[in-house]
Amino acid sequence: MRRRRRAVEAFSISFLDVICCAFGAIILVLVLSKTAEPRVLEAIRADLNEVVAELTRQIFEIRGDTQVLNRELNSEREQVSDIKQQLARLIGDLARVRAQFAASQRDLETQRAITGRLDSAKQELSAEMRRLLGEDFRRAPADTTVGGIPVDSEYIIFIIDTSGSMFNYAWSLMLKKVEETLSVYPRVKGIQVMNDMGEYMFSQYAGKWIVDTPARRKAIRRRLATWNPFSNSSPVEGITRAIRTYYAPDKKISLYVFGDEFSTGSMEEVVRTVDRINRADAQGNRLVRIHGVGFPVQLTRPDGLDATGVRFAALMRMLSERNGGTFVGLNRVSP
Repeated sequence: MRRRRRAVEAFSISFLDVICCAFGAIILVLVLSKTAEPRVLEAIRADLNEVVAELTRQIFEIRGDTQVLNRELNSEREQVSDIKQQLARLIGDLARVRAQFAASQRDLETQRAITGRLDSAKQELSAEMRRLLGEDFRRAPADTTVGGIPVDSEYIIFIIDTSGSMFNYAWSLMLKKVEETLSVYPRVKGIQVMNDMGEYMFSQYAGKWIVDTPARRKAIRRRLATWNPFSNSSPVEGITRAIRTYYAPDKKISLYVFGDEFSTGSMEEVVRTVDRINRADAQGNRLVRIHGVGFPVQLTRPDGLDATGVRFAALMRMLSERNGGTFVGLNRVSP
């Protein structure tokens, strides 16, 4: 019985010793770990602050780069918008050019077709002319004429009857004929306008040429609409004054005489006077050409034909024929 007690007591003491040592070791570990924890935390906190500072710096850099990129992106977007607008304009211009080109092609094809028809008609006409005129017919050298009136002059002078009969009954038609005459001469070296008495429309150009410009032509038309100086209804004074004042051997000059009557004087004497001052050269060419346009004011009077109108037509026919010009007698007094 005694042996069994000792065994139990010995075992009990050893177990308690082991348990106590274990608890002591655990307490020692806990004490040691609590002592080192603040230093570790401090080190971790410092590292984290550096990381946060670095991340904050990177965030600001990224934000700055983002603003720069946004500005560049907006600039690129504006450039893209401008390029799109330019492209739209170019597309529109290209469409217009293509339309114009297509129209030009159509016009060219039409012109070619017309030219072909004209060539064909010309061949047929030439054949018909040869048949009618004979194979030996030769065309006279081409001259510069419009309606039979030579228009080869470089200088033109209008001599206009400003009498009451012309101004009251034929002035609008006369203005139209002056306009038509000017249109036949797109550009000349000089123009002059005087009435049948030899009075100048523009006194500042007396004895000189009016330079042919669009502005001068416009001024002539405007002034002529109301120009009404005294006239004795005879073109003799204007014709002789124009020839004596403006003739020059190096100038081609044409006189255009517009009137409705020749009231006094001898036609034969007028013809001889003009022949004397507008003499012919060795080839028979006169110093100036004389054209006449007769307005039938006196021929349409209610009391019948008036001799002054017939005399004007006869006088201008002779003067035009003898001085390289053409006389045109109109059959009405209104445009």
